[in-house]
Amino acid sequence: MADGPATSFLPAAPARQKAIHPKGTETVDKHTKGVQRWQNGAMPRFLTLADVAEQLQINSPQAYALVRSGELKAIQVGGRGQWRIEETMLEQYIQERYAEASRMIQEAKAKANQP
Repeated sequence: MADGPATSFLPAAPARQKAIHPKGTETVDKHTKGVQRWQNGAMPRFLTLADVAEQLQINSPQAYALVRSGELKAIQVGGRGQWRIEETMLEQYIQERYAEASRMIQEAKAKANQP
């Protein structure tokens, strides 16, 4: 038995290659889902639920729940009725969450200062 490190006779894994989506999005490789960078750093006008989930760092069912509840405005498009969220609606939703968080903080401070 040899005392040195074991040598592997398996072939090396293929190098990862970037793949460009036909609509201009780029993925780290064609086997990785969810890792996207939009062309020129700008998001497209309409986002999928997966895009929204990625932006908010939540999962797709949570993004769908936001749409179903009416918190996040969206439209259904195509024959399958897939949901699309306009970028401005996502930004509006985010701003509303910031305003709500600020309001909650102010209320908590006011309660803490009451005699």
